[in-house]
Amino acid sequence: MITKENPARTTEVVGVLPITGPAGVDAAVRRAEAARRDWSAHPIAGRVAALRRCAAAIAGRAEELAVLLARESGKPLADCRGEIGFALAYLEWVCERAPDVLAERVTDDGAGRLVTRRRPYGVVACVTPWNAPVILTMTKLAPALAAGNTAVVKPSPLAPLAAGAVAAALPHVEVVHGGAETGQALVTHPLVRKVAFTGGDAAGRAIAAAAGAMLTPSVLELGGNDPAVLLPDFALTPDDYERLVMASFATSGQVCMAAKRLYVPRRRAGEFTEAYVAAAERILLVGDPLVPGVTMGPVISGEAAARVRELAWGRGVAVPLGRATGDLSAGYFVTPVLVGGLADDDPLVVTEQFGPAVPLLVYDGEEEVVGRANASELGLGASVWSGDEERAFAVAGRLEAGFVFVNTHNRTGMSLRAPFGGVKRSGYGREYGEEGLLEYVQTAVTHAPAAFRPGGSGMPATAYPDRA
Repeated sequence: MITKENPARTTEVVGVLPITGPAGVDAAVRRAEAARRDWSAHPIAGRVAALRRCAAAIAGRAEELAVLLARESGKPLADCRGEIGFALAYLEWVCERAPDVLAERVTDDGAGRLVTRRRPYGVVACVTPWNAPVILTMTKLAPALAAGNTAVVKPSPLAPLAAGAVAAALPHVEVVHGGAETGQALVTHPLVRKVAFTGGDAAGRAIAAAAGAMLTPSVLELGGNDPAVLLPDFALTPDDYERLVMASFATSGQVCMAAKRLYVPRRRAGEFTEAYVAAAERILLVGDPLVPGVTMGPVISGEAAARVRELAWGRGVAVPLGRATGDLSAGYFVTPVLVGGLADDDPLVVTEQFGPAVPLLVYDGEEEVVGRANASELGLGASVWSGDEERAFAVAGRLEAGFVFVNTHNRTGMSLRAPFGGVKRSGYGREYGEEGLLEYVQTAVTHAPAAFRPGGSGMPATAYPDRA
């Protein structure tokens, strides 16, 4: 059984779920496969209408789901409300865009007749994380279902309740629960035709290897060690500083695209630190996620708390940030810190810390900072902060990241139309945008070359096609 505790009050059990064994996974996949042909045969307008009806039902439970998410994950309730709302907004965006993006394309001209169709894969296996479980489940299910696939979802056992409830409310989605064994059984099932995964590096390698052994295509959104580069002309308002603080400490720093390394010009480091600490004092309130006004809750587990403390304390100069309220001894709370005086090879700099600690690193020149920002195996996100937008875009173009924010970072810089994903060891494939829709279809072509249509000139059997 999975017994899910509240990370803010560890004696409180939020829910208990049975683990799905291999036989249960097999049954779930087979149910999804049985539903596949009928669902994919529906016109896309019918699928979209069904998804919108489900969205309305989920919206009617939004507050209940937000409270459940806060209790199981430790995220502040206001953030959980925002996550539910954003997941529904993305579902609606998919419903609006899918009919056009996935439409059949016909070209009939002097070169011949070419029909391009977008066809679903079949059963999609979705293995989802705990840190933003509802939205990161929806980024897979919404485009997969709109495209005519069915799905089996395995939420993380660290936050399975709200994500599982939302997934189960959508049409032709099966939900299984468990850890690595359940995930392995799902990803390697012979009837699974696509795998979608968001999570850490180690799990991502295991998922990719298992899917690869089955020749099953996958989309992987893995970790990041995002640099935030402040150029010498940065001009941050108090609101900008608060946004930068939350770029690192939202969800207690447990976000793949959080600002995880802050690069500041040496001559402005003192000024920056003073303003940053003041902003954190204003915006960071650590406490129980159900208490109004709290902006940072606990980390997800005792193991996570111990790992972050080991990374953040004992080297460099750790400056505690923000304020606290209530009894923090009841849960997995970690004091947020800004850490200065570290070398580039310090574990807090080279490791995706995935917690409330961020290093402050100084630099002297643009070439230097670009090189240091790129000196990571990971390349998910990055940001550039400057009073000159053109200069910011020029530097952004030199950073090795799949998504570069300008004068913001993390969720405040996201857009439903902008494809998101990593380069290097941060995975492959994209979510959001039209690219996120196209991840869940295969291109199928029917072609009649002009040479072989009625009245065509023909072509020798040994000929190659012409440029057309």
